Amino acid sequence: MRPLRALGAAALTIALTLTAACGGANEDSSSGRDGGSGGAITVQAANGTVTLPGVPKRIVSLSPTHTETLFAIGAGPQVVAVDQYSDHPANAPKTKLSGFKPNAEAVIGYKPDLVVLSDDMDGIVKALEKVKVPVLLEPAATRLEDAYDEIMDLGTATGRAEQARKLTDDMRRRIRQTVDAAKQAGASGGDPLTYYHELDEQLHTVTSKTFVGQVYALFGLRNIADDAQPSAGAYPQLSREHLLKSDPDLVFLADTKCCGQNAAAVGKRPGWSGLTAVKRGGVVELDDAIASRWGPRLPEFVQAIADAVRKASAAK
Repeated sequence: MRPLRALGAAALTIALTLTAACGGANEDSSSGRDGGSGGAITVQAANGTVTLPGVPKRIVSLSPTHTETLFAIGAGPQVVAVDQYSDHPANAPKTKLSGFKPNAEAVIGYKPDLVVLSDDMDGIVKALEKVKVPVLLEPAATRLEDAYDEIMDLGTATGRAEQARKLTDDMRRRIRQTVDAAKQAGASGGDPLTYYHELDEQLHTVTSKTFVGQVYALFGLRNIADDAQPSAGAYPQLSREHLLKSDPDLVFLADTKCCGQNAAAVGKRPGWSGLTAVKRGGVVELDDAIASRWGPRLPEFVQAIADAVRKASAAK
């Protein structure tokens, strides 16, 4: 599988390789976190207590999600390099650095005073710490609160705590309003709508135990993967027979950019033309990156689900 198919296949890759432990911002022990005093900054991350001598000026990000966050909280000018899959925002200083096969020597070449990543692949954390490069390990979120906590961690670490708080408050507000609006429109009335979230064309998907599954649960949707293969874990590969028998009301494609999937393509798959989602226009083409990351654009993912739920409820 290619390294980053975004919670399309990125979600699958991340979920299979990450230990989901998120640090919460330890603001009481942090000084200089808004770039004012210049004192030491302390953050409790997944790799333990990380102490920075001051606000970092040369940040390297090896995580697309964290790259988005750094720029969203105003820390973009402090970022000197990001990994090859950090495609948002467009002005992020993309390089050939990899978060999946990290090269400590290549990272050190950018003279970072902070490295941010979401996975400790190949022992990169210890390799960087060995040469006294501060590392902030913030793994893939497993709950919405984890996502907010990680944004606050990055805000604290970069002297942008206030900006991070404003961002998380805005995200919470937008998500709450979107979900409430869908409920007020009667989108959650009657029997719950069923859905399938596609990570790749081999029918890898997510269960309700995953971060993505919990986002869908905000709308009361029922995941057809939950009773498929309990032994397969949170990211099972469904059989075609199970999917066709389950006949989901909605099909969310998180493999549009990576794999060229769309409503027309899935409608041509054997047996799929008879699916309720296909017949009623319930195949939703997601942006792979937005559907794969737990950062600032999460409200856009929630909005896409809300729009689909309203449409499917009206057609039911």
